[in-house]
Amino acid sequence: MGKLTTHILDTRDGKPGKNILIQLYVLQNESWELLKEVRSNDDGRCDGPLLEGDDLKTGQYELVFHAGQYFDDQGVDLPEPKFLDEIVLRFGIPDASEHYHVPLLVSPFSYSTYRGS
Repeated sequence: MGKLTTHILDTRDGKPGKNILIQLYVLQNESWELLKEVRSNDDGRCDGPLLEGDDLKTGQYELVFHAGQYFDDQGVDLPEPKFLDEIVLRFGIPDASEHYHVPLLVSPFSYSTYRGS
């Protein structure tokens, strides 16, 4: 059964990125439709898959991580506007039967991702 999952690692402090707002969008008829809003838990993960089973379809998706608010909440003194605030990861899912893990490794001035499983 296919599913989409994510997690967040705060590479500034080497700890899970907890309580970060994550929005999941899907491209429908040339516009982005919000599917879900969740917050990461104390382990930097979501409590369940973002999408799973029949809810996961082939297509273009977008995850928006509200990292700027997270670093504000952590008391990190950053210049305004922030270099990184809302981080958008746009990716495709070509096979809905597979597991797509899309993590975010983030600091106030850099981020990276990869396709995990």
